[in-house]
Amino acid sequence: MARNSYQNRLIELEEDVLYLSELVAERVRYALDALEEKDERKAQEVIEGDHEINRLYLDLEQDCIDLLALQQPVASDLRFITASFKIITDLERIGDLATNLAQYAIDAENDVYTEVDIQRIGNAALDMVDQAMDAYESEDTELCHSVAERDDNIDEMCNNASQTVVRDLMTGSDFEGDGELDPEEFLIDVRRLLLTIRDLERIGDHAVNVAARTLYMIDNDDSLLF
Repeated sequence: MARNSYQNRLIELEEDVLYLSELVAERVRYALDALEEKDERKAQEVIEGDHEINRLYLDLEQDCIDLLALQQPVASDLRFITASFKIITDLERIGDLATNLAQYAIDAENDVYTEVDIQRIGNAALDMVDQAMDAYESEDTELCHSVAERDDNIDEMCNNASQTVVRDLMTGSDFEGDGELDPEEFLIDVRRLLLTIRDLERIGDHAVNVAARTLYMIDNDDSLLF
């Protein structure tokens, strides 16, 4: 592989990773919209589009393997390729979480605990993903640390939301206040809400992983990896 071709492939790898991140972020946004609007069409679009994310992920994985095997890169190039390899894994898993959210939107029977602001949590998690990818593109170490610092906020939001649900379940006030709700359906929808909160928290965790790998890529700094 000629050196100029090798450098072009590195540029293309970065561009393709950024494209994958844009596609994944779009899927998360659609899933959040589907949850809020009870839009089964949008939810189904997210679910059906998961195969595209998986295909792109596998293509990029092979690109990384080829670059490592054929060029045996060292120093910054090696860190870039290995970081990209790890980052696409986190992006693919975020895509899986978007599919989960879309399925919850389709399956939900009733609105429960409307005081839990799923959109606010989802927007914060998605913003972390966007910021982590901005750090990857611009090689900005400050952005990497900023993403990691924001994780505590997401964790707190999710913890507070879950506690709201669990506390109310223990008192039974929400269910007892509405005699029209079927107990079994109510508990299924509550479980689905708790899973939604959990998956949004995981999206934030994957954003931190992206930031950690990016920081290592830029400065050989593994402080966010542990």
